[in-house]
Formats: sequence, C-alpha cells, structure tokens
Amino acid sequence: MDLERRNEELEELYLLERCFPEAEKLKQETRMLSQWKHYIQCDGSPDPSIAQEMNTFISLWKEKTNETFEEVIEKSKVVLNLIEKLKFILLETPPCDLQDKNIIQYQESILQLQELLHLKFNVATEILLRQASTLADLDSGNMEKVIKDENVTLYVWANLKKNPRHRSVRFSETQIGFEIPRILATSDIAVRLLHTHYDHVSALHPVSTPSKEHTSSVTELVKDDVENVEKAISKEVEEESKQQEKQSHLIQEEKLKVEEEQDDIEVKMSSAEEESEAIKCELEMKVLSETVSAAQLLLVENSSEKPDFFENDMVDLFQFTTLGGVYHLDILELPPQCKPVKGWMIVEILKEGLQKYTYPPETTEDFETENAFPPIEVTLEVHENVIFFENPMVVRWDAEGKHWRTDGISNVSYKPNERLITFSLDTFGPVTLIQDAHINMPYQSWELRPLDVNKVLLTVTTVFTEIQIQIKENLCMLSSVKLKDKKHISVLEGTWMTPTPFIIALKEAGLNIFPTRYSHFYVVINNKVPLVEVKAYRQMALLSSTFAFGWSKWNLLCNSTKVVFKVREHLPEECTENPNWALLMFSGDRAQRLKIKEESEAFSEALKEETEFHSTLYHMVRDFASKEAMEKVRSSNCQFVNSVCHMLLSTRLLSYS
Repeated sequence: MDLERRNEELEELYLLERCFPEAEKLKQETRMLSQWKHYIQCDGSPDPSIAQEMNTFISLWKEKTNETFEEVIEKSKVVLNLIEKLKFILLETPPCDLQDKNIIQYQESILQLQELLHLKFNVATEILLRQASTLADLDSGNMEKVIKDENVTLYVWANLKKNPRHRSVRFSETQIGFEIPRILATSDIAVRLLHTHYDHVSALHPVSTPSKEHTSSVTELVKDDVENVEKAISKEVEEESKQQEKQSHLIQEEKLKVEEEQDDIEVKMSSAEEESEAIKCELEMKVLSETVSAAQLLLVENSSEKPDFFENDMVDLFQFTTLGGVYHLDILELPPQCKPVKGWMIVEILKEGLQKYTYPPETTEDFETENAFPPIEVTLEVHENVIFFENPMVVRWDAEGKHWRTDGISNVSYKPNERLITFSLDTFGPVTLIQDAHINMPYQSWELRPLDVNKVLLTVTTVFTEIQIQIKENLCMLSSVKLKDKKHISVLEGTWMTPTPFIIALKEAGLNIFPTRYSHFYVVINNKVPLVEVKAYRQMALLSSTFAFGWSKWNLLCNSTKVVFKVREHLPEECTENPNWALLMFSGDRAQRLKIKEESEAFSEALKEETEFHSTLYHMVRDFASKEAMEKVRSSNCQFVNSVCHMLLSTRLLSYS
C-alpha cells in the first residue's frame, strides 16, 4: 500500500472522526446550559459543583430539628439527587478537565451528605420510638411500624411488654423479621431494619485520571500553536495598516482614492480576523480531539497493579459488587416514652440521643449460661429490581476496618422464588448482598446491528443471560433481558438514558457487562493492545449506522496487536437467517479482508482474493459496500456515533469475548 494513498485515507478518517470532538463540545454546551437553567430556576436547591452553596445547604439542614421520618424521606430525595449529580460530574467530565482540588471537593460533599442523611434517619427514628407506647399494637402490646418509600424502607419493632415467650418478630404482611434470644425478649430494646436502596457505606471508587504529562503536553503544544497563529496574524494586520497609513499620508490630495484604500484596509482586517478565528477554532477542536482520545484510551487501559488485599474474610470490591442496597440492622435502647399529664404530653429527652444496645455485651462474666448470646436469625427480602445469577452472598460491615467482611454470618439459605434470604448474625450492624462483578464475563458472543437511521441494537450474550441495548443519538435503552431463554421483565426496560447513568443503572440492577481497569485480574480475557481496541471501536461506531458487526471465534487466535470480527452491510429487506458476513482483521493502522470464513477449520491471515490492504476500516468496507451505505455513514449524527463508541469502549467486546 503506497504512502500517498495511506496519507489520503488517514486524512479522510481524520475528517470523519471530527464527530467525536463535536459531540464533546455539545456535551460541554449541555452542561453549561444545565447550570444556567439551575441558576434561573431559583428552586432553593444548591448547585452541587459550587462548594459554598453545598456548605450552606448542609449547614441549614443540620440546624433543622425534630423532623419526622416522613419529612426526612422527603428531604432525602433532594439529597440523593445532589449525590447523584456529583457522581455524574466525576464520571462524565473529561479526566483532563478535572483538577485534583475539584475531585477532593466533590468527594467531600458526597461524604458529608451521606453522613448527614444517615444521622437524620437516626434522629427521626428516636422521635418515632419516643411515641412507641402510643403506637402499640392492641394484640401484642408491642409497637411495630413499617414506612415504605422508593429509596428507603423502615421496619421498626419496640419491645414494650418484655414477654420472654415473644421471641419471633415478623412484620405484618411480610416474611421479614428476626428470631431474638431470651435476653433481648426481656430487655427495654427496639429492633430496627433500615433498608436503604442505595449503598452509602462502601468507600467511594477512585476517579481515573490520565497521565498528566501526556494530556498537559498535548494541550500546551496546541495552545502554543493557537497563540503563535494569533500573534502572527495580528502582526500582519498591524504591518498592513501601517503601510496603508503611510500611503495615505503621501497622497493626501487624492481623497477618493484614500477612502477606497481605507475601505480595503477594513476588508483586509476583517478577513484576517475571520481567518484568525477559523484557525483558532480549528486548533481548539484539535485540543478537544486529543482530550477525547486520552479519555477513550483511559476506558480500555488495564491496571498493572492488583488492588491491595489483606485478609481472607475481607471482601474485595474490585472483584465483587454490592447489590440491592444496604440493610442497617440495629438493636437500640428504648428511649423514655411520652406520658400524658393533664392534657400535656411530657417526654424526657436524653442528651446523648439514640443509643445502640450492645449485643453481645463486652463482658459476659455476670451471665451463667455459656450460650446466653446466640447469633440472631434474620430474614430479609431481596430488592425486586436486582438480578442475582447465583445465590447471593451475605456480608457485614466492619466499622473499624472500613470494609465488608464475610465472617460472623452463618446458616445462610436463599429462596429465589420468594426472594427471601435467611441467615444468623453474631452482631448487628449494616449488611448487604454481594455478587461476583464478573459473573457475566467473558462474553460468549456479541452483535451490533443497525435498526434505523442513527439507531442500533447491541446484543451481548453471556453464560447466564442475553442483554439487548438500543442506542440512538446520545441515549441508550435496555431493550430486553433473557434468563435461561426466558424473557425477564426489568424496571429499566423502555427507559432512555444518557450512557453514563445507563451504565450505572445496569450495574446496580446486577447486569454488569462493563469491565473496569482491574477486571483482567479476575477474568481470563483475550487482551488486546489498548490503542488497537480504541481505534477499532471508534471506526466501528463510525460505520454502525449502516454496517452490522459480530463476534468471531478467530479473534481469540490472532495476537494481541490485531482484532478479528465479522462485518456486513445491513440491508433492511435481506434475510437474516444466513447473512453474508465478511471477516476483517484490523491492527489499528492496517485493515484487511480475510480469505477464511467463520466456518473454516484453521486460522489464516491470508488476504481474500481480489481485495487489498487499507489503512482504515472505513476504506476497507467501502470496497464492497453500496454508495447509499457510505453516504449514510458520512451523514451519521455525531452524538449517535459518540454514544455507540462509548458503549463499545465500556463493554470492551474485543477483549472480553
């Protein structure tokens, strides 16, 4: 392949790939518009990116007292929305635009909001428990209360009668409850289960940032170009104007000619300014293109070091993921009760607030029997919107070590049809359910095919499930989920979201097909060179409006510097039972059509007859595609191409299949 044709192909690809910085520019404009809309709304909620506003919001809420549980739940919707926005800022802002001080500021705001929200729930629980005697059940004499909301469910039981035979606590119309030992059945205690449908207990994930040298050097280099061009043009304009001024002084008598020349100066200056603006805009796009490329490369780079891991009983959150939120299990000391006195309600308010009941106590010398403090049996309901492909594992939070642990939990049994999990717990505290984060990796196969103009369907098949995702413009939607050849109805189906919130929503539902930079330590993968992967995904996304792509078994057999996949032009009227696939091999800077077919017996890199090498996938498929198909490719929506590319980079189909 001659050098001249290679340069021509790369130049044409560069023009096509301008869609990526253009899409990023649209994202930036959308973020700025969102900030402006928030500013003019004046709804009282703070801008999460402004530290002063967040501090004011937190301080004002801290000062507010005596809020009921229902009032805290209502306020929690605002708080959870702010936390979500802060997390999206950290995830969606290009890494090179995120300064370290901003990352620290946003993460501190998240932690402050999480801590304050949980504190408010504790205070509201105390206010509720002070009224336990007035809310007592007529039959049992004890107080039982259930408060349900979209984000939080509270189950609380107050032991008012202290009946030693009443040791089985079941909340009305549910199987959720506890089997408490005799010592608790005769104590002034309350048992609380606060199920938050989110996880504010686990540590925040670190924010990935590219190497500073690369991004800063590229950015500075291009910024220098911008400044140099501006200086050169302004100097040129100054010289021309000076020259014209001298001429005008020399020929003062020719007034008409001077006026014409002055007009000419203005036109020249105006055209020079326009030229300066165009060059400046072009160089700014170059900067943006480089930052986008750096961010894309970051999505497929593998970490060279495995995360620190110390004990056998500790849960590695790079290998496992928490699902269905956190169950805060607490045994509480019953606060003094309200007493009616001459038409007034009098209550003693303890200065120290809500106190936890220590079980088992720190010293057990005063108790005769050895088994006076047996583990407490707990039955919980698994969140209905979460999928577990295997029986969930129960883990408990170690507040001292700040990590999840598997010890102190026994006799775990799971009823998948009823979605009930029962286990025995040595000591109460936060518990959660975990699943292997890589249970659906590596994938068995995948396919990306066009559905309509600027709309595609991505299908990923794993050992347990088949997930179909639709992508259009800058939006993604879960189209369907199949479990063991049966369709599973998910709450996410039919809901269009931008890529980042969509990926988070799928992960939280247990449908994780998004590897992290540490995933290769836990999954046997077909690792490809990151730059080759990025180039392949970018060019597949460019062609996705007209061409279908699919998994090939030969991708496993070629080395890490090359990828192999199936491709065909998608024709709406064609029969899809026996599609005519072509096999392409791509190394990042050279594409070729292979002679072998998917059904061939052995792998060969031999070039197909009557075909030739190309520098890009675009020019490779152009050899056998229709003119209409290539016209569609050139007119693809930039946001659509960017969204498809983001989904391909996030699933890493070529390395994890």
